Amino acid sequence: MKDYEITIGLEVHAELKTNTKCFCSCKNEFGGEPNTHCCPICVGMPGALPVINKRAVELTIKAGLCMGCDINDIAVFERKNYFYPDLSKAYQISQLVRPICLHGGVKLDSGKFIRLNRIHLEEDAGKLVHKSETVGTLIDYNRGGVPLIEMVSEPDMASSDEALEFLAKLRENLIYADIAECKMQEGGMRCDVNVSIREKGQKEFGTKVEMKNINSFKAVERAINFEVERQKDILKSGGKVRQETRRWDDVAGESSSMRSKEDSKDYRYFPDPDILAIEIPRENVEKLRKELPLLPAERKEKYLGEYGLSQYDTNLLLSEKVYSDFFEACVKLYNKPKSVVNWIQSQVLTLIKDEDEKEIKISAKNLTEIIEMLEKKEISQQDSRTLFAKCWEENIDAKEYAKKTGMLSTLSEDELEKIMDEVLSENPKACEDFKSTPDKVMPFFIGQVMKKTKGKANSEVVRKYITEKLK
Repeated sequence: MKDYEITIGLEVHAELKTNTKCFCSCKNEFGGEPNTHCCPICVGMPGALPVINKRAVELTIKAGLCMGCDINDIAVFERKNYFYPDLSKAYQISQLVRPICLHGGVKLDSGKFIRLNRIHLEEDAGKLVHKSETVGTLIDYNRGGVPLIEMVSEPDMASSDEALEFLAKLRENLIYADIAECKMQEGGMRCDVNVSIREKGQKEFGTKVEMKNINSFKAVERAINFEVERQKDILKSGGKVRQETRRWDDVAGESSSMRSKEDSKDYRYFPDPDILAIEIPRENVEKLRKELPLLPAERKEKYLGEYGLSQYDTNLLLSEKVYSDFFEACVKLYNKPKSVVNWIQSQVLTLIKDEDEKEIKISAKNLTEIIEMLEKKEISQQDSRTLFAKCWEENIDAKEYAKKTGMLSTLSEDELEKIMDEVLSENPKACEDFKSTPDKVMPFFIGQVMKKTKGKANSEVVRKYITEKLK
C-alpha cells in the first residue's frame, strides 16, 4: 500500500482591535442592527474616497513584530477584483506586491519552525445571512470594511496537530499583544486551509485544495483530516485531485465543491488609485516594538526558569491572558510566585471557571496583602478565605478590613508567646489531659488565649505553639 506525505498551509484572518473601520470612520463593533455601521465609503458608493486607518497599520506592524517578520519600508494597497454579493464594490482593498509584513514565523513546541510568507492588511467583506428558500439570502454590510490582517503560512505543516498548534500560537500572540480579540464564534478569526498529499519520496507537491472560512479549532482539525482521506481515496482509485475551493460543512462533517481555485492573476490586482503608498519609518517600527508586552513564549520561559513554576502551573496561567496579566501584577507587589499561583488556582479560578467572561473581581493589591498577612501568620487560614470572599464581592481594602474586624493580629510574637505560656501555667490539669486527649483539650487552650488577647491571636499559631510546647 502506498504511503503519503501531507502538506498543509493556512491563511488565517483576524479582525483588528480598532475603534473604526479600515478606510472610513464607521464603528468597528460586532453586532448591532444590520446595516447600521456603514457609510458610502465602506459600501463603495461612487465618488466616496477611502482614508487609511493609521491604527490599523500600527496593529499590523505589531502583529508582524510578534511573529518575527520583516517590516517593509513602503506598503502599497491594491484592488482585488471579484464579484460576490457581500462585497458591494466588486473589489476588496488588499495587498499583494508590497504587504506591510514579510517572512517571520512561529516555533512549535517540538522545535519545528512554521514559516510565514506574509502578513498583510485588508478590509473585511459583509456578511450573507441565509434565511430560507422563501425569504432568500440577506446581506449585512456592518462587517464590510472592518480592518483585517491575513497571515499566510508557507506549506510547512504535515498534520492537523501541527496546524492546530500553529493556529493557537498565532491567536495567543495577537491576544496578548492586544492586536485582536480573535473571537472565532463572532467571526473575529477565520481560517482557510490548503491541503495536498503526495506519495512518500515524491519531490513535487500534490495538487492543492482550499477549504474556506473555517471558524473553530475543532472544525480545522476535522476539515484537514477529511480532506486528507478524500484525496487519498481519489489517488488510490487512480484518479486525479482537482485544484479547487471547497466549502466545509462542520455539521455534516464533509466538504463540497464551490469553484475552481483562483490564482492571483484571476483577481486582476492593480494599485488602488485612491490610496497612496504608505511610508513606514524605522523609528516608528522600533517605537511599536517597545510597546509589545511579554508574549506567551517569553512568559513561559520566565515562569519555568526564573520563577521555577511547574509545567502545569505555567500552562494554567498562560491559558488566558487575564490570568497571566493578573499573576504578573501580583508578583510585582509580592515576589513569591508559587504562593501567588496557588491562590490563583485554588481561589480565583474556582470562582470564575463557570463564567463566560473571565473577570477577576479582586485587585492584585488585595490578593497579595491577604497572602502576605497569612504567610506572616497575622491572620488565620479561615480568616484569609473569608477576607478573600469579602474582597471579591466588594471593593474594600483587605488590610483595613482585617484590622477593623479583628482578623489582623497586632500582637508581637514575644507578646503572644508570653500570653500562651501564662495559659499553660494557669491550667496544669489541662496540660496533663492534653497528653491523652489533645484534640479535646486544644479548643480549651485556644479559647483561653483568645480571651486574653481579645480575639487577636492567630488560632493556627496558638495550636502549633502549644502542641510543640507540650510535647
